[in-house]
Amino acid sequence: MHYVRSTTPVPPIVHRVTVTALLLACMAGCGGPTGSPMITAAEKPAAAVDPVALCGRIEAVLAHARDGRRLDAGTQGAWQVVHGILAFGPEFPLNAKGRTTPALAYLLAGGHLTGWKLRPGDPGVIAVVEEGSTLGQGHPDQWLGYLSQCGVATGDGDSLVGGIPLDTPLVVGGRSFTVADLLAQAQHDIRPGQEATWTLMALSAWLPPDAAWTSGDGEAWTTERVVRMEAEADIVSAACGGAHRLYGLAAAVNAHRLATGAEPSGGWAAAAAVLDEFIDRGRRFQQADGSFSVHSFDRPGTSPDVFARLGATGHVFEVLALALDDERLSEPWVTRAAERLVTLLEQTADLDVECGGLYHAAHGLAIYRRRICR
Repeated sequence: MHYVRSTTPVPPIVHRVTVTALLLACMAGCGGPTGSPMITAAEKPAAAVDPVALCGRIEAVLAHARDGRRLDAGTQGAWQVVHGILAFGPEFPLNAKGRTTPALAYLLAGGHLTGWKLRPGDPGVIAVVEEGSTLGQGHPDQWLGYLSQCGVATGDGDSLVGGIPLDTPLVVGGRSFTVADLLAQAQHDIRPGQEATWTLMALSAWLPPDAAWTSGDGEAWTTERVVRMEAEADIVSAACGGAHRLYGLAAAVNAHRLATGAEPSGGWAAAAAVLDEFIDRGRRFQQADGSFSVHSFDRPGTSPDVFARLGATGHVFEVLALALDDERLSEPWVTRAAERLVTLLEQTADLDVECGGLYHAAHGLAIYRRRICR
């Protein structure tokens, strides 16, 4: 249900994965530890990467992910399509009713898509959560969070990602709203201890760090309180090995730095400390070929399953692309990770690929391209 098929010829640079290799991978199982001592970044074999060639390969795999795997409103659901929008923003195409249309504009205008369930609420618009769904919103404010992060900034500003404006029109049940109504409902519905990963992405993108409001149960909230709540929550048991929670924390820390011009303090300092710890874990658990552990930030491990490696490496890399400063993003271990992620996308270019792994990898590479290839 989450898979998307390649619909265009494979680019010439692709190194194909044979059917035999995939069958062997399935028979061998996946996700287990390597069984060998962990290799730290300093001990990994050196791999020379031509940065100019790498940037060209990134362009090619992003173009293929955007245009060579065309999603269809009659086949895929909102879960898949919104992930594509996260990676490519307003330009992400969708086949709907026999024609190609921008997916974001289609959804915001009230276009039908299985799993895109919005309804008028009080005081805004409710996005229905369907836990365990393979087509709908699986987490609170997931749609809102990804709308706040979709696409990559194309201007010369300091912003690393670019969401859509809050006053963007939104049609729900034939009635006119704006994206701001989704945010207002999220603020109204927030409760202590909830999963607020995607809520934090939206708050950090659209509100100042000192924002304060009262939720529907009469409790006082600030953006800093949400940051601290997410920083104190468990990482490795969170969605996708904690990658999304770490991404939300990185978005919050970046927004605080941009708005204040100062180093993180208070809840943001707690978030920065968590990021430092888990980025170091990602680096220490990195595999010799440049990919990241299939256990994400929990422990080292690899798998013969190319899709497991793609999904884990893409999610971890997306966090790094947003969280690291320019100097650290240029370090050899990150460059090797980028090269390995591109190779994994090349190897699977003519195969059905799970949408989450594909589009989070593409989003991470798009941010990396914006920062490194410029």
